Amino acid sequence: MNKIIKGDQVIIIAGKDKGKQGKVVRVLGEKVVVEGVNVVKRHQKPNQMRGIEGGIITKEMPLAISNVAIFNPETQKADRVGIKLVEGEGKVKRVRIFKSNGAEVPVNREV
Repeated sequence: MNKIIKGDQVIIIAGKDKGKQGKVVRVLGEKVVVEGVNVVKRHQKPNQMRGIEGGIITKEMPLAISNVAIFNPETQKADRVGIKLVEGEGKVKRVRIFKSNGAEVPVNREV
């Protein structure tokens, strides 16, 4: 189970965008793309086959997963994530928890 997943509210703890908050858009192995963070301008070549216009576009680039921490809404600070095993209905389920207060991490998945 990954400690940071798509839809999590995270805070940037290192780099040029330190202190900014955002929602995880994609997880790419050891990198994450966070909404509104690490925005760069790129020159886009037009491609009529795909319907892409040319020009200068802004896009969010991936960050190293070590530079982000999950945001704990109760303490209003960055926090670490732990895994806890919870028994229920004859199954053992893995649940993500905040290390500071032991509260369960809310799942904000939009499929």
